[in-house]
Amino acid sequence: MPDEETEHYFSADPAAPYARETFTCEVWGRELTLVSGAGVFSRGHLDHATAVLFRETEPPVQGRFLDLGCGYGVIGLAIAAAVPLASVTAVEVNERAIALANENARAMGVNGRFIACRPDQVPTGEVYDEIWSNPPIRIGKEALHELLLTWLPRLAPGGRAVMVVGKNLGADSLQRWLGEQGFPTERLASAKGFRVLETRRAD
Repeated sequence: MPDEETEHYFSADPAAPYARETFTCEVWGRELTLVSGAGVFSRGHLDHATAVLFRETEPPVQGRFLDLGCGYGVIGLAIAAAVPLASVTAVEVNERAIALANENARAMGVNGRFIACRPDQVPTGEVYDEIWSNPPIRIGKEALHELLLTWLPRLAPGGRAVMVVGKNLGADSLQRWLGEQGFPTERLASAKGFRVLETRRAD
């Protein structure tokens, strides 16, 4: 059986012992206290890519949001905390991460506006004003492309996706590919080896 060091965090049911770890981070001027755990991406800290995403953006204003590949929920929960009128759906394949994200939402008092679930639990036809993501690049290019082409078409007219991708993990080629697929993409920022990309729905 794989241990915590070798098992991918995107496994649906991590076999690692369920050690929980709480940490605090500041996002958009607000302090967030989050519970993470073994077998979940970025246990016990805010990962560098997501930290860059937050530093290089302003919180959105309002709307329906999708946190794609939410982990224990940090991006979607930050939006729910910063945007009183936000409605956030967070999707994830890791069952442990889903449970932690919903637990964190309850602890923050935003569970009425935030729900984490498996992708197949999202109602067909539900659309979003914005998609935010630190996408799971390490699932491989083909799987990543399939993931993005599944969810980007769910952007509402005029909607956008905001993603952070490592330069050394193919951010620039991903930007070109998105444009070729009919989703014009611009670089909002470049910092500490990461690109923050903004993808628009081409109407």
